[in-house]
Amino acid sequence: MVVKISAKNGFLWDESYLLGNEQVDAQHRQLFDIVNNLVNNCKSDSDTEKMKNALNFLVDYTVQHFDDEEALQIKINYPEYENHKKLHDDFKLVVVDLVNRFNTSGSTSGLGDDVKAIVIKWLVNHIMSEDKKIGVHLQNINA
Repeated sequence: MVVKISAKNGFLWDESYLLGNEQVDAQHRQLFDIVNNLVNNCKSDSDTEKMKNALNFLVDYTVQHFDDEEALQIKINYPEYENHKKLHDDFKLVVVDLVNRFNTSGSTSGLGDDVKAIVIKWLVNHIMSEDKKIGVHLQNINA
């Protein structure tokens, strides 16, 4: 999987990430924006408040998105719901770790590098491997 990252625009949304559910697709796009904001705010130690706000927003939005996506899975009787929920729960721990690192060390370029390496990789891989299965299940239901 090649993740499209532009020095000017950051982590780029690609139509191949679409699942076919308007709410989930819109939330995925918003998550891309949040991650870009985080990466940009981690580039220097200059604006700790911006970084804090971006991390808090990521935490809140991730929880809301996962709750919405899991509710959709229950609604459509998605057979891999339990496994998918576990992946979400595991990622929440990753985000909590990033917040803890920020609370301990502040906004650093190392944290920014980890946001890029961990969060971007997880998000794209999760959408393309796990969330796409939800899209296929939705297509099968609607067929």
